[in-house]
Amino acid sequence: MLVLVVNAGSSSLKYQLIDMSSEEVLAKGIAERIGGQNSSLTHEAKDRQKVKTEADIPDHQVAMRLVFDALMHPETGCIGDISDIDAIGHRVVHGGEEFSDSVLIDQKVISAIDRLKELAPLHNPPNLMGIQAAMKLAPNAPQVAVFDTAFHQTIPPHAFIYALPYSLYSKHGIRRYGFHGTSHKYVASRAQRILEALGIPREKQRIVTCHLGNGASVTAVKGGKSIDTSMGLTPVEGLVMGTRCGDVDPAVLPFLQKELGYTADETDELINKKSGLLGVSGVSNDMRDIESKANEGHERSKLALDIFCYRARKYIGGYAAAMGGLDAIVFTAGIGEHSPFVRSSICTGLEFLGVRIDAEKNKQCHGECDISADDDGVRVLVIPTNEELAIARETAQLVSCGIAK
Repeated sequence: MLVLVVNAGSSSLKYQLIDMSSEEVLAKGIAERIGGQNSSLTHEAKDRQKVKTEADIPDHQVAMRLVFDALMHPETGCIGDISDIDAIGHRVVHGGEEFSDSVLIDQKVISAIDRLKELAPLHNPPNLMGIQAAMKLAPNAPQVAVFDTAFHQTIPPHAFIYALPYSLYSKHGIRRYGFHGTSHKYVASRAQRILEALGIPREKQRIVTCHLGNGASVTAVKGGKSIDTSMGLTPVEGLVMGTRCGDVDPAVLPFLQKELGYTADETDELINKKSGLLGVSGVSNDMRDIESKANEGHERSKLALDIFCYRARKYIGGYAAAMGGLDAIVFTAGIGEHSPFVRSSICTGLEFLGVRIDAEKNKQCHGECDISADDDGVRVLVIPTNEELAIARETAQLVSCGIAK
């Protein structure tokens, strides 16, 4: 089965074509600057040279057409016809309370995704544009929506309800939803197998998964289910991120507007695009730059690094308390997979929970690793995430089970 995975953003469209018989990526690429100037498509097929094509890409339908053309190109492609694609899986950021699992897309699902744009105005509209473009160009291929929020639908009410007037939840859906669910589910499932091999039954496992990238979140996974997560109604809450502030006193926001004259749009831009590592350091939103500058003695970069690690450490401790103990910590995504210093800094201070890492293992880690120092302590794992493969697996499972028939 060939599954095309589509991740449509406001001005970009990423894709991978995966052969599910071997889970091999046959082709991948990205259309960038959709609707703007200097738009382009970068495409790379297996055993073929990467190509970048400058093109006018006014909307997502044109972007999708260019993707299909690239996949079918006699010199740079890997399929003969669109009909060779057996199914298309779409990343959709917000599924609200309506979707606790991946679903086959029909008109009812499209209407729901559109309705949920109020909860994810920056994400659901472009996700939907990608879906509609793919359905128009490949009408015979089953289309599946895989929701970032779905994995977190097992969080209990006492963890997802905000202490606001209850009507804001019952009438408007204001609650904690959580994001990065596809990534958290993927790495947690791998950690489950590792712990099971060590004699810890799945139903008793207590895992904290740390998705640390430009966007960052932590999830408590107990018995294979998400019971709490750091992101909330939107992806701003929780950890310090590249440009997002994470947890902040809510009263700061009306203060900015009433006392400093910020508009609602300016406030939204501040907490989403001008805060986090960038806001504190004044240097960059990229952890590699922050670490480099901190090593050079740049005080605000060091402060940004300290805040980032402290916040993550505090969440891990809190989630260990929520689960009644801890069996494993999983680090994943760009920072989690590639920064030994951040992993070490986060774990330092968690020794009382049985968390100890081996400095040399941590330093030498590439790919999937167990960097724990003690054989009988909490497992500290580095597990590379693969959200595209996870989406492809969900899509293939739905189709192969006959739900899409």
